Amino acid sequence: MKRIYVVGTADTKGEELAYLADAIATTGATVARVDVGTRGAVVPVDVEAREVASWHPDGTSAVLVTNDRGTAVTAMGIAFARFIASRHDVAGVVGIGGGGGTSIVTAGMRTLALGVPKLMVSTLASGDTAPYVDVSDIVMMPSITDMAGLNRISRVVLHNAAQAVAGMAARAARIDEGKPSIGLTMFGVTTPCVTAIAETLRDDYDCMVFHATGTGGRTMEKLADSGLLAGVIDITTTEVCDMHFGGVLPATPDRFGAIARTRLPYVGSVGALDMVNFWAPSTIPEKYSSRLFYEHNPNVTLMRTTSEECRRIGEWIGEKLSQCEGPVRFLTPERGVSALDIEGGAFWDPEADAALFQAIERTIRPTATRRVERLPLHINDPAFAEAAVRAFREVLG
Repeated sequence: MKRIYVVGTADTKGEELAYLADAIATTGATVARVDVGTRGAVVPVDVEAREVASWHPDGTSAVLVTNDRGTAVTAMGIAFARFIASRHDVAGVVGIGGGGGTSIVTAGMRTLALGVPKLMVSTLASGDTAPYVDVSDIVMMPSITDMAGLNRISRVVLHNAAQAVAGMAARAARIDEGKPSIGLTMFGVTTPCVTAIAETLRDDYDCMVFHATGTGGRTMEKLADSGLLAGVIDITTTEVCDMHFGGVLPATPDRFGAIARTRLPYVGSVGALDMVNFWAPSTIPEKYSSRLFYEHNPNVTLMRTTSEECRRIGEWIGEKLSQCEGPVRFLTPERGVSALDIEGGAFWDPEADAALFQAIERTIRPTATRRVERLPLHINDPAFAEAAVRAFREVLG
């Protein structure tokens, strides 16, 4: 039987935790009350903090035997993430918390597959929620008042949270229904290419396009790790530039990691590897003051990558793709990698592009299923999109 997990620190938020759980139960949903506090619970719970703490890699003592609150909160977050990921009866998760509780509960929520209802009632929900939500589908609900005992406001907020999570759990749609899904990466400067690919494949696939803004690539790879993609057409790998050279839309070092772990059919390219992204000109590091820039808009400034930077980028990508044992095709467009990198364009630099292509070809380890292909085309040429579609159909077998 599926259950809605109601999670909070039952030592400091016990009254609120009990009220929320009871409100969910009145909807007919089955509830599991989980304590993630580091002191004794003040209300009855179904899963005690000690049980959750036992899931820490270093055991219960790493969580509960410490006088440092920060250490305990971090450790409990690790333990709860492992605990909730091990459950096979999760209909949804709702958490309550201030700073510590929000950190603990959302650490676990982020391990769950997309589509599983996740609602966090938090005192931090009206601020910067990025560290808590990351690339997951967590819904953050402001608690309005602090959680220091029930009051006329908190009762309304918790009642609404109960109705919301119960409704989501009762009507949770399957994210893997219908046509098989594929992930595609796009930037403004690769839009013609990716749009053409998606239009060609849309009759056969649910084409999910991700904006290559750092979170976009990570979200796509989370879907891959969750088993929700049938393949990837990764035309726009620009996030790697920002990761290496201090841009504001970076990948993480795990970029391409999901492709290696899942062995998904993969077609990639060098889209927008000619640029590093910064905000307004005043935000650009002084060390780059003499570089070539392009004002994309008043808030976004692009910096052209040099030949040496392109070499480093190419080697890094080649090494990462060499770890992918599934079918891989990597296409390099010799006449430019973005709308700006075209003959007569602001970032046209054949020498830098050549350094990029050569580094990828020199570094990637070719096999019968892993190949790099050069094409005498611009990345936004319709013929390049057609080549990418052919390559994708080929890697799918």
